[in-house]
Amino acid sequence: MEQPAIHRWIKTECGRAKYAELAARPGPLARLRLGWFVLIAALRDWPLSNHPGGSES
Repeated sequence: MEQPAIHRWIKTECGRAKYAELAARPGPLARLRLGWFVLIAALRDWPLSNHPGGSES
């Protein structure tokens, strides 16, 4: 099963869960908050590995 492209940028399970929650909300303010979340989460997760769970083992 192929992972969504956003998983390349948001690597933690809790971040992915929060992304799914925010992406389900309607409205322009919700879209703005989602964009802000993706930006901050991608910056925080940048040094982590791309393996599931963020570990290399």
